[in-house]
Order: sequence, then structure tokens, then C-alpha cells
Amino acid sequence: MTAPTPDNPTSAAGIPPGPAGVPSLPAQTLAAGGSPTVVVGTYPDYAQAQKAVDTLSDNKFPVERTAIIGTDLRLVENVLGRLTVAKSALAGAASGAWFGLFVGLLFGLFSDSSWFAVILVCLLIGAAWGAVFGAIAHAATGGRRDFASRSSIQAGTYSVVTDAEVADQAKSLLVSLNWQASGAQ
Repeated sequence: MTAPTPDNPTSAAGIPPGPAGVPSLPAQTLAAGGSPTVVVGTYPDYAQAQKAVDTLSDNKFPVERTAIIGTDLRLVENVLGRLTVAKSALAGAASGAWFGLFVGLLFGLFSDSSWFAVILVCLLIGAAWGAVFGAIAHAATGGRRDFASRSSIQAGTYSVVTDAEVADQAKSLLVSLNWQASGAQ
């Protein structure tokens, strides 16, 4: 294949460009400035890494040349409680009521009859259908997942990285401001 040109925008791998240009694999992408990045601080949670970058920003550091990278990713699923047919029907009724309210507002705007009555009827119909579908959906699982949960992705550590040209400046700023910076002396 040939290199991309204005006449032939296809990349060397034969990938056509998208709205943002020719896509590339993460390993092919360097930092914004085209230089390798250096870790200037490693933190146990995101809040501390965010605070370190905010501190750099407050001290006029070019934060557009930094990134926060989470490593050692894991999926954490917190169980919120037991899920029954009644709870599923109630949750379905609530979401159906919201949809019914939306439809009722649209019908109410273009109706000659009482807009409040139209909204109320649509809300009740939406809640009833939502409850029916919520109960059916729960019953269809056959008891395989009788609990509600919330999932999140968490990282083990968060590294603040910056371009090599400004890494020493970032490390010295973080150390002088009593920030724990890995590799900074």
C-alpha cells in the first residue's frame, strides 16, 4: 500500500480515514508532542492523581502535556440487594411512568381536551405497562440473576505522566509542593 496523500487518504494498512482521520493502534500513538512520556507521580487513587495535576495547573505548568493513566484494572460489582418480581415490577412501573409522562406532555400540548387529564392518563398507562414488562422480564430470567448490582471499573494505581521535555519541571514542582512523586528525588 501507499502512504496517505490528499488524493489517496487510505493509510498504509489499508484503513480508510474516519471523521477524525486515519485510525491508529495505541502502540502506534505517541504523546501529543510526538515524544515519549515519563511517569512523574504514582498514586493509589484517582482523586490524588487528579489533585496532583490540579496542583501542577495552579502553578502554571503546561498540563495539556500530561495524562493520568490507570493500571491494574479490575471490574468491581457491588450487590445492592435481592431482586424479586415485585421489585422488578415496581422498577418497570417507574420507568414506564417516566415514558408515559413524556408521551402525555406531547399529547397534552396538541390536545383540545384537558392537558392535565391527558398527562395523568398517559402516566398511568405507562406505569401499568412498565410494571407488566418489568415483571415479565424478571420472570424470564428463571431465577438465574435474582439480585441488583452496580458495576464499576477501578484501577490499582494511577500514574501522572508528562512529556519528557517537561518531566523534570513537573517532578520538582510536585516534590517542592510536598507531593509524593515516584522517581523524584
